[in-house]
Amino acid sequence: MNPRGPAFVTGAALPRRSILRGIGAAIGLPFLDAMAPAFAASSVPGKPPVRMAFFYVPNGVIMDSWNTDYTGPLQSLPRALKALEPYKQDILQIGNLTHNTGRALLDGSGDHGRCCGSYLTGVQVKKSVVEIKSSVSFDQIVAKEAGKQTRFPSLELGMDDARQAGECDTGYSCAYTNNLAWRSETQPLPPILNPRALFERMFGTGRAMTAEQRAQQMKDRRSILDFVSEGTRQLESGLGPSDRRKLDEYLSSIREVERQLEVAEKDNSQIDPHMDKPYGVPADFSEHFKLMSSMIAIAFQADLTRVVTFLITREGSQRPYREIGIADGHHPLTHHRNHAELMEKVRKINEYHVQQFAGFVEKMKSSREGDRSLLDNCMIVYGAGLSDGNAHLHEDLPTIIVGRGGNTIKSGRRIVARRETPMCNLFLSMMERMGVHMERFGDSTGRFQGLDLA
Repeated sequence: MNPRGPAFVTGAALPRRSILRGIGAAIGLPFLDAMAPAFAASSVPGKPPVRMAFFYVPNGVIMDSWNTDYTGPLQSLPRALKALEPYKQDILQIGNLTHNTGRALLDGSGDHGRCCGSYLTGVQVKKSVVEIKSSVSFDQIVAKEAGKQTRFPSLELGMDDARQAGECDTGYSCAYTNNLAWRSETQPLPPILNPRALFERMFGTGRAMTAEQRAQQMKDRRSILDFVSEGTRQLESGLGPSDRRKLDEYLSSIREVERQLEVAEKDNSQIDPHMDKPYGVPADFSEHFKLMSSMIAIAFQADLTRVVTFLITREGSQRPYREIGIADGHHPLTHHRNHAELMEKVRKINEYHVQQFAGFVEKMKSSREGDRSLLDNCMIVYGAGLSDGNAHLHEDLPTIIVGRGGNTIKSGRRIVARRETPMCNLFLSMMERMGVHMERFGDSTGRFQGLDLA
């Protein structure tokens, strides 16, 4: 819908699906107060919808730096989660969730392929390099319903190696280690790794830009916001002060992403030309993460999607983290054999990942949506498909939910479920909050009890 006509008259309800359009640009709008009377996208009229995202980290964590020795209200957070201390009242930490289908179950080695393949599907994936078989993932079941009201049913993002063929773990296809989302038993949804590709998908008209067009855009130094400037002026003229401020903050966040992309692309031009570095992918891990997570926040603000999966790095990742003084590959370090020096390096990697995630949480917390923050209307799961990466354990999986799911989750506490509680029980309860009702999913034994209890 073009933002013009009666919708921009002060006092009139602004359609929720208003879009700022220009040549090669289509920018959805955040939830403004002027939309409240017409906001029908939620099951509760006049209120924003609930969104969910999964931030997946590979290779497990050092659990003595993750778990607390208490249950109940969160006090000082453990080392791995310390960067989230300012937001602990928005966190629910859950202990004792298990993915039994990630275990060997007579299939032998290959825990990295299994744990990622089963993480959102809850099934035992077929051990094969060529004949892959999993199941429709939880996120895609939700996306099928929630996606009826958004531009994108779901977004799948990543930051590391997205090969779909070949062997990436003992007897297991790369399709298992390199994907979280599955549309069907045999069709994974590969993540977008390139921030520029994600930006153009979110704000373009659907036509991919050629390398020459991108180069010309960089040469002209034109922002995507330049192409919708007329519509922006028309829109602002009919908004109140609060909405104008909110719109300005939203458009500024889009421009900041553009600026970061420009810097990344300029830096990449200085890299060894023989190095295979996709267009727009920053060389720096933290910058790459910031770009991708910033666009998740924008996508949620504009209700472009309500379902996101983010494979931060793939299972078995050999990535070093030289920026924090670690030249060793991540996966080899997790097989530390209880050597204190190696374990300390893994702890630092765990902390580094959470530090990046905390920046995203801050952005979500500071974005207002109605009388709440954007974070309040989300369920952001951060966790891993292994607990102890050295022993390849699939129980007591490191799991936190950040956000209150539209005020349906009581956060600011740690709860510990019964041992061997299926992760799929949590998925069933999250489905309910997304308006999807199922009796069973994966290896679930019932709904997860305690999300909204003191």
